Amino acid sequence: MSSKGGGTALTRRNYRLASDMDKPRTTGIINEKLLSDYLHRVFPTSSRQGPAVVSLRKPLGFQDLEAHLDRLLLEGEPTEESKDQTLEGRLGPLTVVLDHTSGFEGLLFVDDDLLGVIGHSNFSSIRATTCVYKGKWAYEVLISSQGLMQIGWCTLNCRFNQEEGVGDTPDSYAYDGNRVRKWNVTTTNYGKSWAAGDIVSCLIDLDEGTITFCLNGQSLGTAFSDIKMGPGVAYFPAISLSFKESVAFNFGSRPLRYPVEGYLPLQNPPTADLLKAHKLLGYIKTILSTTIDTQEERLVETECSSWKLHGEPTILVTLAHIFNHFAPLMCKVYLVEDVLMNFLLGILEGGGSVDEHPLIQQLLDLFWLLMEDYEVNECLKQLMMSLLRAYRFSPIIPDLGFQIHYLRLTTAVLHHEKSRKYLLSNVLFDVLRSVVFFYIKTPLRVKEAGLEELIPTTWWPTRFDKEGKDEREPKDESADERLRRRAYERGCQRLKKRIEVVEELQVQILRLMLNNKDKGTGEASRYIFLNKFRKFLQENASNRGHPTALCPPEYMVCFLHRLVTAVRSYWDEGKRMSPGCVSSEEAYVPPQLFYNGKVDYFDLQRLGGLLSHLKKTLKDDLASKANIVIDPAEIQASSMDDLDEDEESGAAQRPFGAAAMGGALARPSWLSSPTLGRANRFLSTAAVSIMTPRRPLAPPEKVKIRTLAVEQRTEEDIEGSHGNDGLLLGRPLEEPDQPITEKSLLEILDGIVMMYNLSVHQQLGKMVVVADDVHEYAIALKDTEEKIARCPSRRADIMEELQKSQKVFAEKLNHLSRRLAWINATIYSKEKMLDVYWLLRGCIRTVEHADNTGSLFAFAPEFYLNVAMNSYSALKNYFSPSNCMDQLPGYEETLTQLAAILAKHFADPRIVGTDIKDSLMQALASYVCYPQSLRAVERIPEEQRVAMMRNLLAPYEQRPWAQTNWILVRLWRGCGFGYRYTRLPHLLKTKPEDANLPSLQRDLSIASFQTLSNEAGWPLGSLLNQVLNRVTAERNLFDRVVNLRLPGLESVDHYPILVAVTGILVRILVDGERPGVSRAAAVLLSDPCFQLHSIQHLLGEGEGSGSGAPPPPPGPILTAGPAAPNTAAAAAAAAAADRKHFSLHAYTDYISEEEERKVERMLSFLTEESQQAAASTAPTSEEDLCPICYAHSISAIFRPCSHKSCKACINQHLMNNKDCFFCKATITGVDDYSKPAGS
Repeated sequence: MSSKGGGTALTRRNYRLASDMDKPRTTGIINEKLLSDYLHRVFPTSSRQGPAVVSLRKPLGFQDLEAHLDRLLLEGEPTEESKDQTLEGRLGPLTVVLDHTSGFEGLLFVDDDLLGVIGHSNFSSIRATTCVYKGKWAYEVLISSQGLMQIGWCTLNCRFNQEEGVGDTPDSYAYDGNRVRKWNVTTTNYGKSWAAGDIVSCLIDLDEGTITFCLNGQSLGTAFSDIKMGPGVAYFPAISLSFKESVAFNFGSRPLRYPVEGYLPLQNPPTADLLKAHKLLGYIKTILSTTIDTQEERLVETECSSWKLHGEPTILVTLAHIFNHFAPLMCKVYLVEDVLMNFLLGILEGGGSVDEHPLIQQLLDLFWLLMEDYEVNECLKQLMMSLLRAYRFSPIIPDLGFQIHYLRLTTAVLHHEKSRKYLLSNVLFDVLRSVVFFYIKTPLRVKEAGLEELIPTTWWPTRFDKEGKDEREPKDESADERLRRRAYERGCQRLKKRIEVVEELQVQILRLMLNNKDKGTGEASRYIFLNKFRKFLQENASNRGHPTALCPPEYMVCFLHRLVTAVRSYWDEGKRMSPGCVSSEEAYVPPQLFYNGKVDYFDLQRLGGLLSHLKKTLKDDLASKANIVIDPAEIQASSMDDLDEDEESGAAQRPFGAAAMGGALARPSWLSSPTLGRANRFLSTAAVSIMTPRRPLAPPEKVKIRTLAVEQRTEEDIEGSHGNDGLLLGRPLEEPDQPITEKSLLEILDGIVMMYNLSVHQQLGKMVVVADDVHEYAIALKDTEEKIARCPSRRADIMEELQKSQKVFAEKLNHLSRRLAWINATIYSKEKMLDVYWLLRGCIRTVEHADNTGSLFAFAPEFYLNVAMNSYSALKNYFSPSNCMDQLPGYEETLTQLAAILAKHFADPRIVGTDIKDSLMQALASYVCYPQSLRAVERIPEEQRVAMMRNLLAPYEQRPWAQTNWILVRLWRGCGFGYRYTRLPHLLKTKPEDANLPSLQRDLSIASFQTLSNEAGWPLGSLLNQVLNRVTAERNLFDRVVNLRLPGLESVDHYPILVAVTGILVRILVDGERPGVSRAAAVLLSDPCFQLHSIQHLLGEGEGSGSGAPPPPPGPILTAGPAAPNTAAAAAAAAAADRKHFSLHAYTDYISEEEERKVERMLSFLTEESQQAAASTAPTSEEDLCPICYAHSISAIFRPCSHKSCKACINQHLMNNKDCFFCKATITGVDDYSKPAGS
């Protein structure tokens, strides 16, 4: 097989000289003496030879080089007998792996290399294939998850089960870093806690009878001594781990990361191959540092870094002889990690940017030129695996030097175009989990991570408001606190700058993967990445029920932020090159991607339901609006796919253990291998695409859809060419005919939004717990210090305990504050907040553009609305208080846009999913709870507000009334009538504070009230009347609940409900315009539920109110007077008074005099109007009575059937059913009915 590179096709055998006849043709430009000197310098016979011996050495040419090189490589090589000799003290195969045949208990998943393992039952155990009985031995365990595991040694006699594992039997010994204990039947404290990314070294000394453990190279001390030894006793490496926990073993198949002097790995290192590899590498280094001066016929020493592959025959033939031996060695993982990776890292040790080290690029050219394709492929794969393993399991130090070192080499390798494309196509997503390269792990042990040096001064909030929240700018901050806070902030900035160095390297790696200009050797890197990225998303979307098959969310968070940065940089570069395109600040995903079939959304739900259903029902709209015709055969095929998916999803929902035992479940390996390698691929892709169309100037022709797998897509399918719109095929008329950006970036943006929905938002919420812990400990410390200040000097015992608590809280806060600084820098920084805000705005624009397409909006995936709601929630609740949302650019406009989306789409008939509808309703309910977002609701156009209120009051199916009522109550609250407090009056003994909350009361116009009162739903007037009647009725259920004073119902009281309703009525009947007031009063009075005494109850003028003097307010205010006589009659009378005597007059601190006068005017007006209405009402004949209840006059007529009833009957009926009483036709509206005058 030939390898191509540098424009020359060569094979390794072409460089061998068969006879002296070939010599002149090959040596060409140099004479024999110079060639001999050159070869002797590259391949010295012995380092001990002096100049005298050199003068007598035999001339060396290419015809003798092969034999000479063979002799050199045989020097020092161990004999065959020594190779086959087994080290004393060890029994078992020379290649040590996990015993997957008989040495395990429980359900486990083991990697293909038999070194990585995942627990899949309560407590699974497994041991290795090799045991030791004499000497000193060691192996390493790479911790992939930090849960419950017991790692150590056991004998063959140990019997484990689902409850007892390694360390729970007499002849087994284990270390548990999760609980920080050691186990041998009994347990005691030992060691330190471990975290994902740590390495545990397990050492056993069978000469002294001791077992020791190390964590990241630091000894934890002797764990066990005087262990059982003697004839018949041998110890196996073993582990027990709980469900979903995962580790990977290194018995010596790779170099030990932390070798301990005197201890041998269980598996022999390849000593002979190591010796050869180091010799051959030394020869290569000599060639790199030696230049042949053909003019002066001498050898010149040069710097390795300046060497370039110019194609000199002498050098190439020499290298070819070396690579005949070197190439096969570079296929072995031990040699790649110990020899090649360390050599390449040494090249980069000088610092500087990766571009300043072209030697690595030259060496990779040399690899592709002189090695067989399968050899260089395996070498690159093992190199990337070693780099990924080294990056993930390197300890955290203050300058992150290890991580930077490995990332720089990764960047240098990916700079090489041919190597990058091979790794993208075959390794980075197929063999490795390259997402790990973009993760920055959070240190659990602050001291070992060096954060004490980086952040020597800690700080935490010490001032809290009435609700226990941190005050952003405490007014009474002392000078010492201010100095501590500023010193802490400076330390956080130092940490952030060092983390930014790592993040910049990670972005460089992604920019290399997203390069779309490297088309010289085939398809550009970006399109390879795009197809792999889509399949990565599919795996994570399709395996939501199997956590071990998913990418861990902490990796996804970092990957998302780096990807956003890389995509935005390419987006802005395209904007500079094509000014007519959209800037990244205005980024969005056009709606064509949702229905033209170019992008696969797997089985993710669409707003309108299943894709096959949408293709059937909206095929005419697709043809008329997007010029796309769905082939009937395609519809039938997609329907069958849906059936298959249903069967698969049903199978996936079966018990996990049963599926695993039956072999139907593919073995996941996300967490098992330290490289996050994968043994199985999930190949359920069902991508669809479009035939390549042309867009003529004449009326566009219809385009038929055909299926196309993701991995089969080409650049033309994505970007388009020659009139083909690529991903943007099927542009609707509502979509502007303006270039947005490169179409591949649009699909990546779509994938970023999907990734946020899959797991990023969940992780953002999870990491907030550290900030919550800081807050809780700060409150506890402050409370303890206050107790110390109050403690009497005579109680020394109490003072001692309080001081101990103070010390514990302070130490915990020191640790947590430094850890929080790391989390804020990596997850909750200002830059990360802007990334999430950019996603929020992109989702809002995408939903707006999709909404403009009319019925085609149903094709949009649900996750766009979910991400819009969740990203807003994250910005508001998760990010640091120092990064306030108010400071974000265009914040108020964004809030208004989101408010318009929530108000419009929570009752959008194009959305059929009940889950997404509930999510929209809950988001709207949360949106109206806060001043800023409630003001955003006020800023949306009036017609949208009226439509929102109409939908909130209208009857509907499959939606709980509780959420609607909650939203309505929040909309009626605020700075309107009687609402100037932050807590309920009957719960607050102090004076109220002006909460300054906005309210929609002032926006409820009379016209809106009339419109809503006439809709085919529960009218607003009826709602207000029913609330008044039920709350003001004497001895009713509500009254009894209030008087019970049950735990959790403290906030239930007359005041908040009655004041909200009163504010609405005052706004309509007193503050409104006169013509509308009369109309509104007529609507209220015509409602059968209206009762005047409910209005009188507000002022204490109902039945039995006595003299009408304002009674004392309910709740705690009643306790201010003298105690009542201790008699049953007096108690009953007081209880009766409590029930009857609610009055707004009693709340003088909450109800202003102007508001009281307005209520009195409203009562007088309604009294007068009701008297006039009663006087003008003629006696009702039987024909005019409602045919349903015969209790009220006919007052409503239905549309379109024109049947009639009273409003009470139809309103009650429409709450549950929209069919007419009589003809069963669907009622679309209800109008007022009055009997004609002549009838």
